[in-house]
Amino acid sequence: MDLDRMTRDDLMRVGSIVRAIHDASAAFIAPENATWESAIPAPGGELVCHNDLAPWNLIMGERWVFIDWDAAAPSTRLWDLAYAAQAFTLNDPSQSPRAAARNLAAFVDGYRADEATRTALPAEMGRRAAAMHTLLKNAALTGREPWASLHVNGHGAHWAEATRYVEAHQDIWLNALAD
Repeated sequence: MDLDRMTRDDLMRVGSIVRAIHDASAAFIAPENATWESAIPAPGGELVCHNDLAPWNLIMGERWVFIDWDAAAPSTRLWDLAYAAQAFTLNDPSQSPRAAARNLAAFVDGYRADEATRTALPAEMGRRAAAMHTLLKNAALTGREPWASLHVNGHGAHWAEATRYVEAHQDIWLNALAD
């Protein structure tokens, strides 16, 4: 999936798909004895989320479909949205923050986020990117696969830089989401 070719309309479409997934999941009631495999602890459990809604898990064709549901587990809309929005729009630290902010706004508009979500999202994206970096860094220390190998193969450095990028431009993200 080539992010460079995604238009703002494409990003709005992906945002609306993420919203549809969240809305559909809200009606699901997991069995009391359900067990979940979650690499990164979520800050809550209001609904079952994909937890890896990212370009590398989106198949685009006649229909657009998210794959790789092995990380699905209870989480919050905001935590899952933060990861998806960051992965689709702020995952390239070399991109101009202003251009990235326009893409972020399109994604969040597609999601139909309310004002409270728009206000909370930039900080949550920073926390979520940092959590991904921490997972990779700790896995490298303990040998936990597949994250240890991902860390060694450059993903640790990528997520460290992505976290710095997301955190450094909080005011730009907030302004873009407020407009």
